Amino acid sequence: MHALPLTSLATLIAAAVYTWILVNVGRARTRTGVDAPAVTGNAEFERYYRVQMNTVEQIVMLIPLAWLCAAWVGDLWGALGGLTWSVGRIVYAKAYYLDPKKRGPGFGISALPIVAMLLATLIAVLRSLL
Repeated sequence: MHALPLTSLATLIAAAVYTWILVNVGRARTRTGVDAPAVTGNAEFERYYRVQMNTVEQIVMLIPLAWLCAAWVGDLWGALGGLTWSVGRIVYAKAYYLDPKKRGPGFGISALPIVAMLLATLIAVLRSLL
């Protein structure tokens, strides 16, 4: 196997960002008094919870796409996609925590690398078949 240190580092950073989001949800649950298993009842907690759920939805696509992109397009590209996603998730979370209507830029920053890596990898795979 080829070493892919940049994509490895980007994946670890994405995992750290997700861990930060998980910790934020736990703190919000404690601060707002929303006892498990409840996920509704307090608007502040619900914002933190939605950030976590949306991040789960995206990280499921990010991880395989970053690694496929690294393998087919290059380590640098997989890493850039992963790092851009992580920055976008931080921007998204901070905005959503304050005002969900301001989540758009962070969502866009984190969605863009997913689409870009999907297309770049698809093109590389199709080229190899020709």
